[in-house]
Amino acid sequence: MSVADLPKIELHLHHEGAAPPEFIKQLAHEKKVDLSKVFTADGGYAFENFVHFLSVYEAASSVLTGPEDFARLTTAILEASAANGVVYSESFLSPDFCGGGDVGAWREYLAAIQEAAEAAEVKHGITLRGVVTAVRHFGAEKSKASSLCAAETAGGFVTGFGMGGDEGQFTQGDFGYAFAQAKEAGLQLTTHAGEFGGPESVWDAIRDLNVERIGHGVRAIEDPELIKELVEREITLEVCPGSNVVLGLFPDFASHPIQKLRDLGVKVTVSTDDPPFFHTTMRREYEELAKAFGWTEEDFRALNVTALDAAFCDGETKKTVAKRLERA
Repeated sequence: MSVADLPKIELHLHHEGAAPPEFIKQLAHEKKVDLSKVFTADGGYAFENFVHFLSVYEAASSVLTGPEDFARLTTAILEASAANGVVYSESFLSPDFCGGGDVGAWREYLAAIQEAAEAAEVKHGITLRGVVTAVRHFGAEKSKASSLCAAETAGGFVTGFGMGGDEGQFTQGDFGYAFAQAKEAGLQLTTHAGEFGGPESVWDAIRDLNVERIGHGVRAIEDPELIKELVEREITLEVCPGSNVVLGLFPDFASHPIQKLRDLGVKVTVSTDDPPFFHTTMRREYEELAKAFGWTEEDFRALNVTALDAAFCDGETKKTVAKRLERA
């Protein structure tokens, strides 16, 4: 068996960012919306840097205007994930894109997403859980609305709360209220840090938000004391190597610090982030990591054990997913 054929767990996937370009094009056609500037000549997403990527992301998401659109999107995402051997996935779901932060509207969107996810589990053997996500550059007030949506629907399908967006806007601590509200509702916590923000942004996430996982976190490699802190606290990094390479953090997979982080005892997992934007899949991530670092089947199995342990889901779900991993 090739390592790319192994069953996989993915913990860092943006729902809108996982939309296949052809899916967004079809929705734009149906709604007579001109998104020509969103795509390259060969049909991919067109962006020049991270900030531009965020604007293209939001433009593409603009045609997702109702629960049925998100149900269709969920089906498309999970079909693609399952085709890449993913047996368990956590997706970042933003109430800002699903009803504008209104709890009532959010419930309708969430119900549609969950129904599509349940159908995909029956058909493809992939389990999805939702991590409700605030968008950092939308500001602290909007994050409170997102957190309330998360708190009001916590349990079962919604298992976590987090934050993505532009790390250059605001501080982690500005969002303390939203994270505290989510934690009080029993949700597990993650936030993007240590991507463009540097190691200090990871320190801020730990000190100010008390998160259990860090989205990306790879810049932690620059700070030995931070590495010790991550190991001591057993904080898991949701690492997205292909995304980091495309966005210019590292020139190639071989230069990526995931191997060094792992050697130092940091818990790392592998995900795709926004796969069609970054021209990647979970199969490609596995293939490139095997090529760059000589990782074997044993390495990837250990990686998935770490990911399952860090997953924001209940014990019964973990048992189900563990059986899928064992069968391979």
